[in-house]
Formats: sequence, structure tokens, C-alpha cells
Amino acid sequence: MAQGSATKPIAAGTDSHHEILDPQRFRGALGLFATGVTIVTASHREAGLIGITANSFSSVSLDPPLVLFSVANTARSLKAFLEAPGFVVNVLRRDQRALSSRFARQGEDKWAGVAYTAGRFGAPILPDTMAAFDCLHYAQYEGGDHRIIVGRVVAMEHNVEGEPLLFFGGRYRALGEEIT
Repeated sequence: MAQGSATKPIAAGTDSHHEILDPQRFRGALGLFATGVTIVTASHREAGLIGITANSFSSVSLDPPLVLFSVANTARSLKAFLEAPGFVVNVLRRDQRALSSRFARQGEDKWAGVAYTAGRFGAPILPDTMAAFDCLHYAQYEGGDHRIIVGRVVAMEHNVEGEPLLFFGGRYRALGEEIT
């Protein structure tokens, strides 16, 4: 799900006594952390509607209500995400795998035939998702080969029915049995 990959070794520390981590092994280890799957959307005055599949979504703060996602510095949509007034994080359901795959690809019209309603800043809110967080840009940070974008949640909707789409070990997954 992460867009792009590291092109040079990642240092485990700043001094020369730390080992150099192999980027592919590092990516593989990160893939062992199960995540939900989202489609982050925005509306840009020149680029139009944009959207990417991301599993780099996280809550940051309850007061004020802040969330974040990250996008690769090489992503064609980065400039538009940074310039748009806000964005929506759409948390996908298990049955929205095809939509996730569609927005993970580049170079095609991702929006052809996709229903949505406009959020407060024009960003698309996708129907039938587990949750949608409508955000105003709050901050952005450099994060290696990605840009970390923080948004202040100004509106949200959620539905606890159904099951989330999950990503683990480089593959889509579904919830297993409950551990009691």
C-alpha cells in the first residue's frame, strides 16, 4: 500500500556503530503490523478530484480532534493534497477491496463511475464506508520519503455495521475470531 519505496539503505541510527537496514526487509517487517485501509480524497482547483489508497492513517489527538496520513514525495497527487484546503479519510469496509485497488493504481481515471458526496472542503466522501473524517489542513511535516499531513476533523460520519478491510503481510485480510 505504501507508494514508492526507499532507494537507499536506511540507517538504524546516526552514528556509524549502528547497522544499515535493508529497505526490503524493513518494508517486510512493517507489513507485519495489521492496518485498516483508507482512501484519502481531496478536491483541488486545478487537479480536480484526487484520491489515494493509504494505510498510513492514524489518530493524533482528541482535543483538538486531529488525524494524519502520509503520502510519498514521489506521488503525483502530493502537490494537490498540500494545496487543497482539506481532505477526507474514508475508512473502507471489507467489501470495498476493488475500490481500494482502484485508488492504489496510477494513470487511470479513478473517479469514473464512483459515487460520492462533497465534504465541507469539496473532498469526496465515499458512500457505505465504515467512517469518513472530513478534515481541514492543520500541519504537514517532512518524513523521509513521505510527507505527513495532519488534519483537524471538522465533521465525521461512521457506521459500526459490517467489517473493516484490513491489510497485513502485503495482502488484504478480514477480521478473524474475537479473542476473549
